[in-house]
Amino acid sequence: MLEKQIEEYLTKKVRSLGGMSIKLTSLIGIPDRLVLLPYGRCVFVELKAPGESPRKIQLKRMQQLRGLGFKVYVADSYERVDEVIGNALQTT
Repeated sequence: MLEKQIEEYLTKKVRSLGGMSIKLTSLIGIPDRLVLLPYGRCVFVELKAPGESPRKIQLKRMQQLRGLGFKVYVADSYERVDEVIGNALQTT
């Protein structure tokens, strides 16, 4: 499975819930997607091919975002995407 396939799955899943999956590219290491869901829920998602890990700069950006109070996830499978969205929908 390719990272691109997981990204497409995430985007379709979020859209089916009435949300938006915005591709981010303006800052080196920033997570791939900003996911906006109904009721003001917002999470960052770094997408990887199965078994891959974030690079050092990506880990740094994730730490910075978490330090600001944002939820940040890594997804490397369809199942993990489902978990991330489930967690995001339960966040208040």
